[in-house]
Amino acid sequence: MNGLLRHKYATTAIIWVLLLTVPLWLPLLGGYTALAGRVLVFGLAAMSFNMLLGFTGVMSFGHAAYFGLGAYGCGLFLKYVTPSTPLAMIAGTLLGGIAGTLFGLLLVRRRGVYFAMVTIAFGQVCFYIAYKWDDFTGGYDGLRGFARAPIDFGAFKIDIANNSTAFYFFIVLVFGLAAAAQAFILRSPFGRTLLAIRENERRARFLGIPIEKHIWLSFSISCFFTALAGSLYALLNNFADPLGLNYIMSGNIVMITVMGGMRAFWGPLVGAVLFVMLQDYVSSMTTNWMFFVGLTFVCVVLFFPRGLMGMFQKGAKT
Repeated sequence: MNGLLRHKYATTAIIWVLLLTVPLWLPLLGGYTALAGRVLVFGLAAMSFNMLLGFTGVMSFGHAAYFGLGAYGCGLFLKYVTPSTPLAMIAGTLLGGIAGTLFGLLLVRRRGVYFAMVTIAFGQVCFYIAYKWDDFTGGYDGLRGFARAPIDFGAFKIDIANNSTAFYFFIVLVFGLAAAAQAFILRSPFGRTLLAIRENERRARFLGIPIEKHIWLSFSISCFFTALAGSLYALLNNFADPLGLNYIMSGNIVMITVMGGMRAFWGPLVGAVLFVMLQDYVSSMTTNWMFFVGLTFVCVVLFFPRGLMGMFQKGAKT
């Protein structure tokens, strides 16, 4: 047990050292801070999804709906209400999270393929609305005309609008707070109950655990964190488009999670590094970059069934 804890602490320390020193070493590899920000955004989305898949054992193929709603909520608030970055993030998170919470009430009694298919349907409904509502969402061209605003604390101001390094560290701060909240939830009695449901739902029900209630809460919490990632995505690009709601984005989130390791807390972040780096570098060389990403996914599934991080945690249950 002590060795396992030391391994977890060492892994966490290494990850945070790498994240906090990105502006120092990433340019040496030909990268840029916006790319690192993109990794964190997709890493947060996948970690949020992993609360449902990896730690509760429930598959959703429609999590892009909450990611996209978070992006649109943030962008629409900045464009039509007030140019306040923190308030816009709260608006986007609430929009996606509340939508997921309400929708979860309708599907909480579904299981397996039925649960997954209904989530796809809801995601495509959101995509269709964003695609057709030209006057409000910009339609297929996406939502434009907004930009992240500097954060003003009165005594000092953080210029995340023009300083890419400052914005990267802002993303790191939000990511860190979200990751800490997720870790706290998963290590709580509620989180341990989710693991019991994942391992044996029938036995958990026999013990008197309200299965539907816990799955609904897990789905709701996952949607809130995913919507937060979506709001960061809108701020990163100063843009929100319907493709962020599409089933393809849901597939990307699933792929990132599986490649990194479903039952490893930091696994989805590792998967995001691999996915975003492949997408960025391979797409600069060929338009068929999706083939190479898919090939990498197949190889990981075949040779590392537990994911890249999961293979280091064979002795751990989570």
